[in-house]
Amino acid sequence: MTMANGERTYQLKALTDLWTGSVTLEEKNGQIKEKTGPDRLITTGMLGSIRWWFEVLVRGLNGNACDPTDTKCGDRDHCVVCELFGCTGWARKFRFEVLDENSGTKTDQIKQNQTFSLCFTPLRPIRVEEWNLLDATLRLIVEYGAIGGKTVFKPTDELSRAGETHHQDYGIVEILEVDPPITNLNITEVKKYVREERWRKPESKAKDADLAWASLKFFWFVGGKTLTRENTSDSSFNKVLGRKESKACCDCGQVHNPPNKCPKTKRHPKRESEHLVNRNDEISKWLAGSQRESKKVFSFKNPARTFGFVKPGLIDFNAVKGRLTNAWGQNGWDFLTGDKVIDQLFAGKGDRS
Repeated sequence: MTMANGERTYQLKALTDLWTGSVTLEEKNGQIKEKTGPDRLITTGMLGSIRWWFEVLVRGLNGNACDPTDTKCGDRDHCVVCELFGCTGWARKFRFEVLDENSGTKTDQIKQNQTFSLCFTPLRPIRVEEWNLLDATLRLIVEYGAIGGKTVFKPTDELSRAGETHHQDYGIVEILEVDPPITNLNITEVKKYVREERWRKPESKAKDADLAWASLKFFWFVGGKTLTRENTSDSSFNKVLGRKESKACCDCGQVHNPPNKCPKTKRHPKRESEHLVNRNDEISKWLAGSQRESKKVFSFKNPARTFGFVKPGLIDFNAVKGRLTNAWGQNGWDFLTGDKVIDQLFAGKGDRS
């Protein structure tokens, strides 16, 4: 067993603002309510996002990763993810800090073009394979994904709406430096580690099936392309999700942008674009998500990238490519699947089986 227990620091640059969540309490009509905003950096939100992508990578390597919101992982029986990130009765193996450009603790929101660092300091011995997985996870986020919250927002080409929060890009970063650098990313040893028999396996096949899509085996990526809203009638994003494209009000047929209300109902408008083209389309229901469930398609305008997931038994890569072709046409973009992403994350580092 090889350990590498020095502190590791990733210096990053934010290509967009990052959102990790900030909750304040305010009084309204005699009641205390929570209000969310972007003004503070919540390090647990940042680390939670890193953990989620770590789980995606582990599943992509045919390892088991629990659902941290509904898990029985414990100190003596836990999965490979909880081994590093902690669970009930088993503390996280490292101290996590977000530092500003002067190596001080970062407390305010990370804004576009700011430089910051993620610092991982071992509190207990960490295996080389764990460092390798963490490094690959961060490069997965940087090169193919996004970090933090509000990554489900939809870009727009409407000039009058471009400044609205829900049309902004969040969570895109680049790595400037890693200290010390990772040089021993051997996929053979990493796969052997995540597949060890000692790791806890899911007890519920049904629950595991619900999580199966959150894996690099079912991930896809298109660089340099954006799904967006072109105007009030056309949205390539909605076209891929299977939602209606028009923003027209369901009650009066007109377009009312927030905070305007429908003159007929005197309420906030119910838009056509909030509904599926076919309400019985299970694929579109899954892709589009709901208030309680995330979309499975993510798109960013600057820098441009689009990525998402398929679900075994419901929608495959060819079906997604068909939806993207319907939005973009056939030429000018490449569709990269998760197995190719793994190849690139571990390029030239051993067996792919």
